[in-house]
Amino acid sequence: MAQIRIARRVLTECIAAIAFPILLISLLVFPVASPVVAETDRSRGRWCGAETMPLKPSDNSWAQWVSLRLRSRSLWRTDLPVLVTAALLSALSLLVAFFGFIGAAVLVFSPVFWLLGIAAQVGPFTPDSVGQTFLAVPAGVILGSVTTAVLTGTSFLRDLFQRAFSRGRDPDLLAKLEELRTSRASLTAAFEFERQRIERDLHDGAQQELVAVVMRLGMLEAAATDRERVVRLAREAQAQAERALERLRETVRDIHPRELSDLGLIAAVRELAARSPLRVELTSTGDDSQLSSPTATAVYFTVSEALTNIAKHAGAGVARVDLRCTTTDVHVRVRDDGVGGARIDAGSGLAGLRERMRSVGGNLDILSPPGGGTQVSASAPGQPPW
Repeated sequence: MAQIRIARRVLTECIAAIAFPILLISLLVFPVASPVVAETDRSRGRWCGAETMPLKPSDNSWAQWVSLRLRSRSLWRTDLPVLVTAALLSALSLLVAFFGFIGAAVLVFSPVFWLLGIAAQVGPFTPDSVGQTFLAVPAGVILGSVTTAVLTGTSFLRDLFQRAFSRGRDPDLLAKLEELRTSRASLTAAFEFERQRIERDLHDGAQQELVAVVMRLGMLEAAATDRERVVRLAREAQAQAERALERLRETVRDIHPRELSDLGLIAAVRELAARSPLRVELTSTGDDSQLSSPTATAVYFTVSEALTNIAKHAGAGVARVDLRCTTTDVHVRVRDDGVGGARIDAGSGLAGLRERMRSVGGNLDILSPPGGGTQVSASAPGQPPW
């Protein structure tokens, strides 16, 4: 296994030596070439047995990933130093491989060249006799071994520089990784909370109404000879069935409103404001036709949760919603003049909404000083970054 890894390291150094002219040219276009070369070097390290972590997601194209890296400070802290180091070490590998392996081959085959009438010269050494050509053979083997060792060491030196430039020198990447871990945990908790809410709504709402309908129908059978009672029970069963149907519609609307799919975000928020027990002053501008479904859904539920919280906790009778859609992003702000003091606590509805907004590349902020009302602001790109 160790021999295989050494062979891989020597092979990759030979390939790097051949690619040296390409690396020189890539220095001229380093902003684009840096992430490509750095990721290729990480792949080389993994193939040679080094512990390196790929940064490019498997479902991203190279163009998408390079575009993201160009907007990251990691380009200058990690990728560009790896590109410069790769070019320098490739130049070293080119010199070592060219002179080392060619010199070793010439020394090993010196007797053959002597029989052909050629006095092969390697540096200052030129054989003057057959005996000297045979003495050159072990020297060639030693030179080949030394060349292999130097190329292997150069490969390990690449790994060392790769770790040095990556470890602890990419704080924005580490911060995003930690944010991703936190976001995944929060989303899991939010999804579990939402599942329990749907289960509770179905159990306490539609299920209870349907049980009552079944009971009424059983009473109808028992009262088959009393026409007036049959009519009364039938009407009660019909009313309860209608209430069950309305409860089911409300539950389905809370999962994904039909207006959002059919009419778009602005119309769905307008319908939401009309159903609210509050007096909602809605201002909407722009065109929502360019918004993706995940983004529109996240913004819709942000407005829905904010209005619900105002009605339950704020002690305000009026809410103001400002919705602005552009060709590239969407912004929404929900304000009230209630008691304030709202916070985004772990496991709360607002915490789940913040994670929902982050999942589409956006964010949610809340400003709620005690006694000063509450303002919930959210923004997101029209198309998620995935």
